[in-house]
Amino acid sequence: MLTQRISQIKPSPTLAIDAKAKSMLAQGIDIVNFGIGEPDFETPENIKEAAIKAIRDGFTRYTPAGGVLALKEAIVEKFKRDNDLNYRPEEIIVSCGGKHALYNLFQVLFEKGDEVIVPSPYWVSYPPMVMLAEAAPVIVPTPEANGFKLTPEVLRAHITPRTKGLILNSPSNPTGSVYTRSELAALAEVILDHKLFVVSDDIYEKILFDGLEFFNLAQLDPELKKLVFVLNGVSKTYAMTGWRIGYLAGDARVIKAVTNLQSQSTSNPCSIAQKAALEAINGPQDAVAAMVQEFAWRRDDILTRVARIPGLKCVKPGGAFYVFPNFSYYYNKIKPDGQGSYSDPLADFLLEEAHVALVAGIGFGEDACLRFSYATSRERIATGLARIEAALQKLG
Repeated sequence: MLTQRISQIKPSPTLAIDAKAKSMLAQGIDIVNFGIGEPDFETPENIKEAAIKAIRDGFTRYTPAGGVLALKEAIVEKFKRDNDLNYRPEEIIVSCGGKHALYNLFQVLFEKGDEVIVPSPYWVSYPPMVMLAEAAPVIVPTPEANGFKLTPEVLRAHITPRTKGLILNSPSNPTGSVYTRSELAALAEVILDHKLFVVSDDIYEKILFDGLEFFNLAQLDPELKKLVFVLNGVSKTYAMTGWRIGYLAGDARVIKAVTNLQSQSTSNPCSIAQKAALEAINGPQDAVAAMVQEFAWRRDDILTRVARIPGLKCVKPGGAFYVFPNFSYYYNKIKPDGQGSYSDPLADFLLEEAHVALVAGIGFGEDACLRFSYATSRERIATGLARIEAALQKLG
């Protein structure tokens, strides 16, 4: 009864582990949940109030399918202010979350016979969304020793006559890796040589540590900007995951096609959430700085605790709110037969034995690692790492 394309798609592993953890919590089991990738902070009050005002003002009707003009204009100003990028409102679409914007873009940009380069580790939804567009995701491993970042030599080696696009995510989910301007400039030479479309997933743009500066490929060259589609949203920056507002910027012809597709599927994003997003982008940014400061403390704390556990090693993330330690030291202890995934059974072991939820690295294309989201309290981080250390000791 099911189509071939949907039969290839598995549930999101991050949402699956979160559901399992919440099920155990409902049974009265104390679970430390490092699984889900959403800030644990409250949405700032000024943003909540903007939504309440929208309801009271009766802003509860349909809006244009691609979002209200005022929000598009605010996004245009945001790109100019923060990234020195010039867009017009017709080069912007607002969608029901960043994932929705990416899905629509892939449907418009890619088709059967196309190849899309996806550096690994990757966000779990990239390959399935490429496959749903009937294109082929080409998974390109990036070495831990290089901070899990793609190099121009490796990129060039994986380009074929069928290669149409490249997905880049910086800061990265799951690794927290951040591309520097010079690293992007080196990739840009290859991209321009082959006229590749680039999907720049900037959803963690504001969550940067150690004085790092954010750059994306569209900022580097006007010719490159024509090939780049910039994805962003309010979910991670403003603790607005449930509000479901993402946005996309790029070539006006493509954005129009994405808008047409959206008009025939979901229609407009929530009117009330659009008003909240407008306040988030235009309003005070103090809450963002406070969240980033707390995330930086947690990152340093969790790295210190991970380093104390024998056999674990971890690349220091420059942004986002994830660490991606290498657990391979324990793999022959958890699964001596050497068949299939190692990270899956280890994640299951830690959930059952330590009551700690982590996401197996295999879902991100890197089986040697497991992902921690440290979007949880300092106390829960300390408790979770102590439980993990005790559970691993039992493996010998």
